[in-house]
Amino acid sequence: MTTSTTSSSTKVRNALAYCVQQVRKYDYANYLCALHLPPAPRAAAFALRAFNIETAQAGDSREMSLAMMRLVWWRDAIDGIYKKRLLEHPVVQALGSVITEHHLSKHWFTRLLEARSLDLDMATSPTDISEIERYAEDTSSALLYLTLEAAGVRNTAADHAASHIGKSAGLALLLRASPYHAARRRSYIPLDVAAKHGLAQEDLYRGKNLEALSSAVHEVASAASAHLEKARSLSGTIPAAAKPVLLPAVPTGVLLDTLQKVDFNVFDPTLTRGVCGISPLWMQLQLKWNSYKGTY
Repeated sequence: MTTSTTSSSTKVRNALAYCVQQVRKYDYANYLCALHLPPAPRAAAFALRAFNIETAQAGDSREMSLAMMRLVWWRDAIDGIYKKRLLEHPVVQALGSVITEHHLSKHWFTRLLEARSLDLDMATSPTDISEIERYAEDTSSALLYLTLEAAGVRNTAADHAASHIGKSAGLALLLRASPYHAARRRSYIPLDVAAKHGLAQEDLYRGKNLEALSSAVHEVASAASAHLEKARSLSGTIPAAAKPVLLPAVPTGVLLDTLQKVDFNVFDPTLTRGVCGISPLWMQLQLKWNSYKGTY
């Protein structure tokens, strides 16, 4: 092995280690899920989740122009990977390795970045649930599609399950983040759902009219639960290799259960405790049990 090859391998290992650290810090539930994957798709999952963190955090900037610049940088970085020109960034280095090894589709990276850009441009709340379902499909589901590719799974039923799990996870996470979004005067409660339950935007921003808010959240959470149930109903038609990739359904189900226990009050501090409202140990046990049974 040449010195340059050794140096390149070390760089990739360091880049993947960085991705693992980022996912553990910012997305602990999916960190725990990824630990149940075989080595090759596990490395891909960490790189993909780290990429997701980077692009999601772009929207944290209060300067719209700066946020857009970060997303443009990531678009250029992904283009560079597929042209064999890697930028000096650990997540880019890690993605370059897993994209090359598993021949991951560029399409889903593009869809995710486009969804992030459209989200930044959003002037008002989504008009209906289908709008936030599309956003969840292009972000959360896209990550699962790519992880299935890394696991060598090309199966229509697995893709359908991943679609529903991604939509469920996306809706649930948007609901949990409602206090954060409200502080920035943003809301992902669809306008038609809010109007149906008498919820005004200012009520959400100020944490008032909690009864109307809970009713609106319940409706969106019910849509998320329906997607999760549909994904689980497909379990018998899905190849065994896909089951570990779909484990993110477990923390999503826990989060939806926690929402129900707090009467769909997104301002209840229980939602921010532990992992999805339960202790990390209990989450680990649930994931181990589902992994052992081959369920999700």
